[in-house]
Amino acid sequence: MTKLVSKWNYPTTVRFGAGRIKELADALAEAGIKRPLFVTDPGLAKLPVAASTLKILDTAKVPYGVFSDVKPNPVESNLAAGISAFRKGKYDGVIAFGGGSALDLGKLIAFQAGQTRPVWDFEDIGDWWTRANPDAIAPIIAIPTTAGTGSEVGRAGVITHEASHTKKVIFHPKMLPAIVIADPQLTTGMPPFITAGTGMDALAHCLEAYCAPGYHPMADGIAVEGIRLVFENLPRAFANGKDLTARAHMMSAAAMGAAAFQKGLGAIHSLSHPIGALYDTHHGMTNAVFMPYVLSFNREAIEDKIARLSAYCGIKGGFDGFVRAVVKLRRDLKVPHTLPGLIKGLEMDKKRKSLIADMAVVDPTAGGNPVKLTKKAALMLLDSAIEGKLAGES
Repeated sequence: MTKLVSKWNYPTTVRFGAGRIKELADALAEAGIKRPLFVTDPGLAKLPVAASTLKILDTAKVPYGVFSDVKPNPVESNLAAGISAFRKGKYDGVIAFGGGSALDLGKLIAFQAGQTRPVWDFEDIGDWWTRANPDAIAPIIAIPTTAGTGSEVGRAGVITHEASHTKKVIFHPKMLPAIVIADPQLTTGMPPFITAGTGMDALAHCLEAYCAPGYHPMADGIAVEGIRLVFENLPRAFANGKDLTARAHMMSAAAMGAAAFQKGLGAIHSLSHPIGALYDTHHGMTNAVFMPYVLSFNREAIEDKIARLSAYCGIKGGFDGFVRAVVKLRRDLKVPHTLPGLIKGLEMDKKRKSLIADMAVVDPTAGGNPVKLTKKAALMLLDSAIEGKLAGES
């Protein structure tokens, strides 16, 4: 019974369903936001989906500003520019609108704009979050336009430290958005590549949370159902971007992944983070590349759990059957099987591999892997992902 001790946290208010974006002005009032900064990425800012959302604010006579200097993997200079815009415009809250990058940066702007210490002082290490002034954190409305990261229901943001090329997780409980508007209609314009990458990110979150050690049966249950939803609906959303039912289920799976991974993540993410920081790859696609190699590496610790998961998802063959199903799903979604397939012209010498392995083992997600991630293991997994060989293959 000594192991049955844990701490559980669950998400915020979510207004879920097609057409709920029309409730944006009401959600702002409920959150106490009178003058929001609308944070999105530069590509999305030019699309009709952003214009129609801003029109809702215009109609409701809500004064706002727009900030879109957001890289696919946000860096500290993006955050500094966002904080400057927030302070200059005297905004009192943030509307974070977009995929994981815009959601994370929007949350970080709302968090950091009122702080006096550098953002790195609030990295997700121990109780560093207690260093922040909670009264200076602005409220956030999160509106996802992809179905992957689940950042809309998360209490952290990921940002790249430019000097060291490392991704840092900044955490505070009040970084959790006050209200989420999860409208699947906003995701229908996603191109197939983004649908696949973000969907595989949701799968990685659910899968690693389920496999992480520790006692959290609620997270396990959410993760298992999220995995089932991805297998059943991601191929449909990929094939037909206007399939609202599939889009809605994927939006649910994304939020479920983020709710579940408070239990932990693992080597998929700890290897993906340095690759993304060094090569600026799509995070979800990078997770997808590493997924079967990490599953095989963890086999001894998770085989029975994956067998139960396979049965629930209707996948035959236990652990081996599940790995085959993951590989097939990636193939159907046109996900590269190897890192060279993801990063064209990739060449890694021993020094670069060693750097990536060093970064992986100290990544905050590494501790959640069910098998200890040593530098030797990280190098082996990196080679497997480069060569395309799963454990047990000749």
